[in-house]
Amino acid sequence: MPIRLCSSSETRALLLREAGINFIQESVDFDEESIVASSPKNFVYQATLGKYEANLKAFGFEDYPLLVADTVVTSQNQILRKARCLDDARNILMTQSGNITSIITCMIYHGKEKKIIDISKTDYLFEAFDMADLERYLESGEWRGKAGACMVEGFCKTYIKEVRGFESTAMGLCVEVLKTFGDLQ
Repeated sequence: MPIRLCSSSETRALLLREAGINFIQESVDFDEESIVASSPKNFVYQATLGKYEANLKAFGFEDYPLLVADTVVTSQNQILRKARCLDDARNILMTQSGNITSIITCMIYHGKEKKIIDISKTDYLFEAFDMADLERYLESGEWRGKAGACMVEGFCKTYIKEVRGFESTAMGLCVEVLKTFGDLQ
């Protein structure tokens, strides 16, 4: 039986396909702007819970198990949200340049037999970004819609000095944890 991926993220869909997990993709929106959180983990949990409740109300879990997720990027004790404009993206990326960036993903899986809530973290130690390269990335617009304006599978990849954790967590869904909880193929 497929699961219902309650996310419009193409990256999350790609991760499930690559993991061999059968899914359909449809979701309802949840506005994260009203969340007040004391820490990045608390923020990502509240955002995921809000998405879960909105999608549970819209779809239930009887037809297909629900899978919702949210990701937050943090560096230098700041939560780095999605950039609103090019200058915002530049500032967010400069916060990460030459520093440790943590990408925290929370997911909730809810099927008939089980409910899983997981918070996973992947740390990246980045070298300082080349300014000309950074400007090309900013001009490309690829940062739009990305938490922390960060693409560890794209622009940021060449600057990674060290990784602690799963790349899938940084891409928005820890499939390694999801696959340990039963036969999802």
